[in-house]
Amino acid sequence: MSWTLTAADLSDLARGATLLGTGGGGDPYIGKMLVEQVLGQGSITVLDPDDLSDEMFVIPTAQMGAPTVMIEKIPAGFEPTLALRTLEEHLGRRADATMPIECGGINSMIPLVVAAETGLPVVDADGMGRAFPELSMETFAVYGVHGSPLALAGERGERVIIDTGDDDKQMEWLARGIAIRLGGVAHIAEYAMSGAEVKRTAVPRTISMALALGRAIRLAREENRSPFEAIATTLSTTLYSHVRELFVGKVSDVERRTTDGFAKGSAVISALDPSSTDRMEIAFQNENLTAHRNGELVAIVPDLICVVDHESAEPITTEGLRYGQRVRVLGISTPEMMRTPEALRAFGPAAFGLSESFTPVEGRARA
Repeated sequence: MSWTLTAADLSDLARGATLLGTGGGGDPYIGKMLVEQVLGQGSITVLDPDDLSDEMFVIPTAQMGAPTVMIEKIPAGFEPTLALRTLEEHLGRRADATMPIECGGINSMIPLVVAAETGLPVVDADGMGRAFPELSMETFAVYGVHGSPLALAGERGERVIIDTGDDDKQMEWLARGIAIRLGGVAHIAEYAMSGAEVKRTAVPRTISMALALGRAIRLAREENRSPFEAIATTLSTTLYSHVRELFVGKVSDVERRTTDGFAKGSAVISALDPSSTDRMEIAFQNENLTAHRNGELVAIVPDLICVVDHESAEPITTEGLRYGQRVRVLGISTPEMMRTPEALRAFGPAAFGLSESFTPVEGRARA
């Protein structure tokens, strides 16, 4: 069933989206402010994917770039709608709705900015089920919808159309190069598709899941309940049904660099007990990719590796990691449609150059 989203929902949505961003996707706080500025006292219609007619025309909108850049390079605000209008002009057809390409981080908010400005509804689904660093890492592409043509917009009104046919990797490479030359961040409209294709290729109801997660964490804290139990309970009835605590400790080292349009690096988390030699190392490329505990792999992409405050469960992004933070690391299972051989070729370990094979977090991690 479709529902209405208001400004009062945005803080909870941002919190849940940060968790689903598994460290990346860009800080949704900036996106929340952009939505609030445009939305005011209004509301946004969120469409359940099952309610879409097969003939509806949906154009997803998003921001791309390194999360570390987004902290200092705040969008002007008009760019995502400009990208949408540019793609509509190129295709000769107006969108009936917009949609996230990923449910994690700032890209949970960018379609809401577009919806608030244009009056379009937003589809409660996305193409990543989390956040990934590359535009080609989409369930849309895995199951037959390609990203081109893509429209890209910059903060000075720059507009670019990229059309690489069915080569989504080449589309990503070209768009990344342009984003770098625009200062590391750009806004895009891509993966235009029909309602029937949304229902076939998208991960369903991830906006409502992010909202439910953020709300559950907040309410648990207000009621002096465990926010970690609230996370597990909320996810237990979704496609993300397995939650494992992988480690509890203190951030003892962070190595981070912005290169090739991505934030790449690693973090070391040491045991809280100074006499213990237990440690966890997390590697990331925008998002957390692997978690090793004492050298043993306990979680790997595409499953979610989420770093949160060890008491409040407030999610921490890769650019927000700091020495001395006391954290918990959670492993969360992804939906089965993100674990098929086709999906793993697009965004499994090998897609990131990792030598380890994918094993579900519930099969690796100790409870």
